[in-house]
Amino acid sequence: MRRVIGMDIHRTFWEVAIWEGGVLRHAGRVDMTRVALEGFGRTPKPTDEVVLEATGNSMAASRVLSPFVAREVIANPLQVKAIAHAHVKTDKVDAGTLANLYVAGYLPEVWTPDAVTERLRRLVARRYQIVRRRTRVKNEVHAILASHLVPKCLHSDLLNQRGRVWLARQVVPADEQPALERNIRELDRLAEDQAELDREIALSVMGDSPVRRLMTITSVNLTVAVGIIAAVGDVTRVKSPQKLVSYFGLNPRVRQSGLGAAHHGRISKVGRSHARAMLVEAEWGAAKRPCSFASGRSGGIRSRRSRLPVSSLSYAGIC
Repeated sequence: MRRVIGMDIHRTFWEVAIWEGGVLRHAGRVDMTRVALEGFGRTPKPTDEVVLEATGNSMAASRVLSPFVAREVIANPLQVKAIAHAHVKTDKVDAGTLANLYVAGYLPEVWTPDAVTERLRRLVARRYQIVRRRTRVKNEVHAILASHLVPKCLHSDLLNQRGRVWLARQVVPADEQPALERNIRELDRLAEDQAELDREIALSVMGDSPVRRLMTITSVNLTVAVGIIAAVGDVTRVKSPQKLVSYFGLNPRVRQSGLGAAHHGRISKVGRSHARAMLVEAEWGAAKRPCSFASGRSGGIRSRRSRLPVSSLSYAGIC
């Protein structure tokens, strides 16, 4: 008899519900530890199927449970919420909802990356966090200078060698000088961390042909190419360039009812935000030079001076 196990994940425990023979029953809680999860994994039958909701640790949980069950599925939480909206929402109800939707064939699944892609995603995410922290520290330096009426630096970068010489000549209150020095030291440390991550990422994709093909696109450097590959993973699973646009959340929102005209709004922003940010960064670079691709009608990011279609990935030969 078919059995489906639904598991609602929390930070400290799992709520478990089991669907068997058309009957749903609550099966208690499991502690959120590897030892407890491995112990629970020995209780299901080899033919059981497990359904989890996508969270920060769902990939690790899926890999722990995979040797014990026939299949493990990770659900898209946003789409599950849209499908199974309920006035009564508890952990037991959520676990049972996952099992019921999977049995009925309505569970929106997410793609589970392989170990290599998952590691690349972690590296890219760490680099992105460092870049954001560096931006935040730079903004603090500019805020200190602006609050004391220091004019804008004439050099392109306030924190390069010439910019730092200019910064040392500026007059700020005595209590602000240590703050500026702390921020500069923090920027130097973050720059070293970023350089180390860049080397590790470059070594991870050395000899990767999809990355090399992506870098043939205008303004797509190694950072952008790796961010795209980490987000998409196995590109053969993407059926068309239009679906790739939707995966990145770059497709416009569409509202249409009855015989009325369709209204197109802003981009949906549904999908991996980091990959979308990488493509926008590439578009800013492409805007400063003639675009290498003809402006077709397929989806992409528009600018006043150029166009970098997301479907250019197919031109590079990875789709």
